[in-house]
Amino acid sequence: MPGHEDIAAAGERLPRSHGHAALLYSGQADFLTSVLEFVREGVRNGEPVLALLPEQSAGALRCELGGLGQDVLLANMGEIGGNPARILPAAQTFAAGRQVRCVWEPAWPGRSDAEVCEIARHEAVSNLALAGGSVTALCPYDAAGLPSPVLEYARDTHPDVIEHGQRAVSSSYLGPARIPAPCRQPLPAPPAAAPQLQYDLDLRPVRDFVSGYASGAGLSEARRADLVLAAGELAANTLRHTAGGGTLQLWQDEHEVLCQVTDDGCIADPLAGFRRLPPDSLGGHGLWLVNQVCDLVEMRSGSRVDGTVDGTMVRLHMRLPATGPAQSASAASASHSPAG
Repeated sequence: MPGHEDIAAAGERLPRSHGHAALLYSGQADFLTSVLEFVREGVRNGEPVLALLPEQSAGALRCELGGLGQDVLLANMGEIGGNPARILPAAQTFAAGRQVRCVWEPAWPGRSDAEVCEIARHEAVSNLALAGGSVTALCPYDAAGLPSPVLEYARDTHPDVIEHGQRAVSSSYLGPARIPAPCRQPLPAPPAAAPQLQYDLDLRPVRDFVSGYASGAGLSEARRADLVLAAGELAANTLRHTAGGGTLQLWQDEHEVLCQVTDDGCIADPLAGFRRLPPDSLGGHGLWLVNQVCDLVEMRSGSRVDGTVDGTMVRLHMRLPATGPAQSASAASASHSPAG
C-alpha cells in the first residue's frame, strides 16, 4: 500500500469540494455499497479518490474496484493514520489544490482511549479544514465492531451521518471544531515518580534529558532522535511564546515512552498540528512536525470543560520496539521548519 511519498506523487496529477459525512456501516456489504457509490460519483465528476483504510477494509474495496482502480489510490491507514493528526495533511497533499474525494476510516477495534479521543479531535477540526475546500470526505465506522462511545463521537463530529443506506443530518453534531466533552477533559496525571525538568532559557538541557531517558528506556537511535526533536520543538514554542518557562516529564509503560510538556501558553488555532503550512509561513510548523514524528500526540490547551484556563499540556507517545512497527522521522526532518 502507498505511503506519504506515493500520495504526494499522485496528488500532483490530480484535478478540486467540501463535505464530511460519517458512514456507520453494518457488515462488509453495507460498507462496500456506500463506499463504491461515493467513489463512482467522484469518478463521474472527475474527482480522483484517496482511500485511507485499514487492511481488511482496503482488501474488500480492492476486490470490487474493477475499472475504477486507476482513479482510486489505496493507502494504509495503519501507517498514515496511526496518529490521526496525519490524516488531514495526507488528504491535502493528495488534493494538491484540486477537487478530490477521500475515504478515511480512522477507527478500528483495539484502538486505545487516547487514540479514540484524538480521532474525535481530528474529525472535529476536519469540519474547519474541509469547509469550502478541495476535499470531500466519507468516514466509515464499523457499527458492529466499535464501542458505542466511538460511534457517538462520530455522530458528534460529522454534519451528516449515513446509516442503513440513508443519509441524514446528524442531530448530535456539535459544530465545526467542537470536540466531544469527554475528549476535552484533563489528561490523567503522570506517575508520581516520573522524572521532570524545569526549563526557561536553554533547549540543551531539554534535549539531553530526553535523549538520556529515551536511551535507557530502549528506544532505537532513530526513534530517540525523533523524540528529542519533538520535545525540542515543544520547548522552543514555550520559550518563544511564554514568559514562565515550562515543565517536561518522562515515563514509560510496557508499550511506550511518554513525554509531556506543560507551560502557561494557549494554542488558539484548532488546526494547529493538523495541517502543513506553506514553507514560507512564519511559524506554525512545529506542531505539524511533532505529529509527523510521534506515534500519538495528545494536547489540551486553554479553556477546559469546566471553564478554567490552565495553559497547554502536550503529551507525546513513542512505541517501544516490541509493541509494533514505528517509523523514522527522516522525511519530516529533511523538510523541518522552525517551530511556531
